[in-house]
Amino acid sequence: MSAIFLQSEVENPYSFYQKMTKEQPVYWDETNKIWAIYSYAVCVELLNNTAATIPVLTANSKLNKSATTIIENLARLSNGIQHEIAKETAVVLFSHLKTVGIHTILEELLPERLIQNQINWVDLVCKKLPVLTVLKSFNFNEKDSDFICKKIAQLVKIMQPHKTTETIEEINKVAEEIYSITERHFVTLPFHETLIRKISNLHPISQTEIFSICISNLIGLFIQSYDAGSGLLSNSLLQLLSKENFSKDKADKIWIQKMVVETLRFDPPIHNTRRIASKDIQLNNSTIKKNDSLLLVLAAANRDPNHFTNAMDFDTERNNNHDHLTFGTGGHMCLAKHFSVTIATETLYYLVDNYKNISISGNEIEYEPMINARLPKAIWISLL
Repeated sequence: MSAIFLQSEVENPYSFYQKMTKEQPVYWDETNKIWAIYSYAVCVELLNNTAATIPVLTANSKLNKSATTIIENLARLSNGIQHEIAKETAVVLFSHLKTVGIHTILEELLPERLIQNQINWVDLVCKKLPVLTVLKSFNFNEKDSDFICKKIAQLVKIMQPHKTTETIEEINKVAEEIYSITERHFVTLPFHETLIRKISNLHPISQTEIFSICISNLIGLFIQSYDAGSGLLSNSLLQLLSKENFSKDKADKIWIQKMVVETLRFDPPIHNTRRIASKDIQLNNSTIKKNDSLLLVLAAANRDPNHFTNAMDFDTERNNNHDHLTFGTGGHMCLAKHFSVTIATETLYYLVDNYKNISISGNEIEYEPMINARLPKAIWISLL
């Protein structure tokens, strides 16, 4: 029985997760030589265990200098002191995000001429809005923002552990230009010298190295917002418009935020993350050997009945919905957590506040051929 599959090939992965959570919450997948973890308690234990490390994503020798620099410095891909430095940098960058009116960006993305027609919500909004929000928060100019927004989908492929020759060519085409744009803009930010001095005072590394870490993790914010934001905007809209969950008369901003948080638990965009054991780890009756690979199935943990009452029900009023593991926990918890929830809440509130009727049209939702994420290829909707 394989724990690894493409989301595009499975109609309902949750029935499989439910079975595994009940029968084999810690499962050795002999075919793929990997431990699959479905239990909420065990996922939390491993996410907080320093011996369960991020798999090293070695820069491919065919990647160009800019792409290699990004990979080597991203907080998401590092461990130990390297992760500590990169995370501190990313946290400071996040703290300087300025508030941007989501409604303003939506008015740009949803021009009047499209209102009476079907639109592809995924392409028109989900893949653009989160990245544009970050870019506008840091005052990138329109030309650079447009370039990064159009090319970010190619750059995100840098996170893939296995890259084809074609994928590497795509990454190289955009990495150098996006790195150059970000580097040029970073030195204009009023806090950039303070950030570099702060990290320099805390850690014995050169300012040149710190500069590269700053550029890489600012680019990391683009990648993270695209990853975390686009899927959440898609899945939240699907939940909002489902008959059993949506009533326009109760869709105030507070309720929508609760609905977004419950979507993160019930139908998250990211389904699993990987770790590798840096030493033997004892889990109940199982021993994870040093160098064993781990697949933490967060989407299964989010529906573990041992932690969530009536876990298979979508319930915005459940008192521990915030316990979901979609953004992880511990040292590698996603920094875009609150940012993504805010964007989704503001976006969906804008829709229900400005349009009398929002309806899904078209065929059954198809999903991207990905292992770690369940992302709709397209969601066609009508706005009236």
